[in-house]
Amino acid sequence: MAKVSVGPSGLTGLRQQGSMRVLFPRTGEAWPTAVTLNTSGGVTGGDRFSIDARAEAHARLTLTTQAAERIYRAQPGDTGRIDTRLTVGAGSRIDWLPQETILFDRASLRRRLTVDMASDATLLLVEPLMFGRRAMGETLDQIALSDRIDIRRAGALLFTDATRIDGNVPDLMQGQATGSGAGAMATLILAAPGAEAALDPLRAALPDRGGASMIREDLIVARILAEDSFALRAALIPILTKLNGGDLPRTWML
Repeated sequence: MAKVSVGPSGLTGLRQQGSMRVLFPRTGEAWPTAVTLNTSGGVTGGDRFSIDARAEAHARLTLTTQAAERIYRAQPGDTGRIDTRLTVGAGSRIDWLPQETILFDRASLRRRLTVDMASDATLLLVEPLMFGRRAMGETLDQIALSDRIDIRRAGALLFTDATRIDGNVPDLMQGQATGSGAGAMATLILAAPGAEAALDPLRAALPDRGGASMIREDLIVARILAEDSFALRAALIPILTKLNGGDLPRTWML
């Protein structure tokens, strides 16, 4: 478990427990970057992790991970859980930029990301997902993934997205409507006042297997499919750099 809160002048609260740690590298930016680190090396059935991050009024916080999160084989009936809550105060901003989540064969994961944001707050969010490591010849004969994102603005539900994958990934991802054989995918969300100004530049920067839509006022959602994590990251870095308005955390370097 890790809890982080920042104000306009920097860190205002930090609590860590178990194998979840938070580091604050010196970045030269005017706002803090928090790097989460799972010292256990991954997630398996029965594990429970939680992250609670808050940007108080008129503050900004970037969150990323020290490395890709690995979801390992679970025993039958056991499921790992990762619960993340982000609170974005009035006039504040959170950039949620974790590296890839890598699913291994027989992985079982329930992941929930909940965001509560003020009416004038800004959220940039990406969730990259990797189905095994193709360069290592890995295939996923069976996984169980339940992944959900809920975003509320000023207390009202703004966006909900649920992904469920249960079974043989190569078979499930072959369909034109499911994945067209992709080995990696990402969801990207920009919720911000005036977000529509970013839509056309974002579409122009997307690879062939990507799309972006203005779901509702001040909310853009994009999906990207890629052959593997390298191709996915190569597509994401220039897009996130533009939307972030500055350099990405060093952990994102290719």
